Amino acid sequence: MTDLSSLPLRENLRGLSPYGAPQLDVPYMLNTNENTHPVPEEVATAIAERVAAVAGGLNRYPDREFTGLRRALAGYLGHGLTADHVWAGNGSNEILQQILQAFGGPGRTLLSFLPSYSMYPLLAGGTDTVFVDGGRAEDHTLSAEHAAAMVREHRPHVVFLASPNNPTGTALDLATIEAVYAAQAQNEAAGGPGAMVVVDEAYAEFALAGTRSALTLLPGRERLIVTRTMSKAFALAGARLGYLAADPAVADALRLVRLPYHLSAVTQATAEAALDHVDALLRTVEDIKAQRDRIVSTLRGLGLRPSVSDSNFVFFGHLEDASDVWRRLLDRGVLVRDVGIPHHLRVTAGTEAETTAFLTALAEVLGETGDRS
Repeated sequence: MTDLSSLPLRENLRGLSPYGAPQLDVPYMLNTNENTHPVPEEVATAIAERVAAVAGGLNRYPDREFTGLRRALAGYLGHGLTADHVWAGNGSNEILQQILQAFGGPGRTLLSFLPSYSMYPLLAGGTDTVFVDGGRAEDHTLSAEHAAAMVREHRPHVVFLASPNNPTGTALDLATIEAVYAAQAQNEAAGGPGAMVVVDEAYAEFALAGTRSALTLLPGRERLIVTRTMSKAFALAGARLGYLAADPAVADALRLVRLPYHLSAVTQATAEAALDHVDALLRTVEDIKAQRDRIVSTLRGLGLRPSVSDSNFVFFGHLEDASDVWRRLLDRGVLVRDVGIPHHLRVTAGTEAETTAFLTALAEVLGETGDRS
């Protein structure tokens, strides 16, 4: 047997580690930002019936254009979008990968602002796209001025903006997105590359009241892409369905790089059945937001510093030894995420019982250790 180092791997992949969060058998799994509420029985039944209806035809390739699904997704998003404005893939990660396959690649640059979603650099490496970190302020915020300055300085071909950001959970002000878009237009006008500006809204349904979606910015901005997922609010992480809204020409570009028949008939049937039951699936969103807000309030009472969260998770700091707190929580059956940022951890807002278990365990750990930075 050989090992990885002995294979003729591309140089830009050497030394990298694959993406992955711990998958441990513990009572409270609050580390991957899943919707921990089970799929409602009525929706599970509808999905099973729809999948059964297509099962007899699985000897044939699926609808390559998944027109019915794109039409249903456009109806869900609203904002005057049609099926022509929508594209879908096996999770929003595949959508982001396709964007880099079409608009990134050798000799091209992806700009993002870390700390952010840890898949962004990995997706860049996998497509041989140069990754540039524009950085954030000390409190992990991203201002319009800084973001635009980084676009003007680095002249990227693609920009990834997470809103709400992961792992910090805070949504971007639309002025920041507008500033980034204007800066890329200035670059292009000056003879440089015009960038595709991608706003990753994986957690958009959990946003605080008054938070506006980047979908409102799409008209007249042919270089703007807004990505979404059914993994989070829809509680369909296992179905693997992500999608985007953009100018129709963007979907045409992604058709050039997508794998043949990339969305299976089973995936299409599952997503269409789910979209027929949006109200039932999204019924848990308000419950999750209430638990998220409960976590934020309780952590402040414990002397910790949670970030403002527009998502279904809470990023919190002011821990002297975050790794030790993580281990002690795990000893109590509570799995949260150590995102590698000193003095910080991230926890998914789950059910009321899961949230209570986390808060109780954390209070016990802090009582034992007195851990505060």
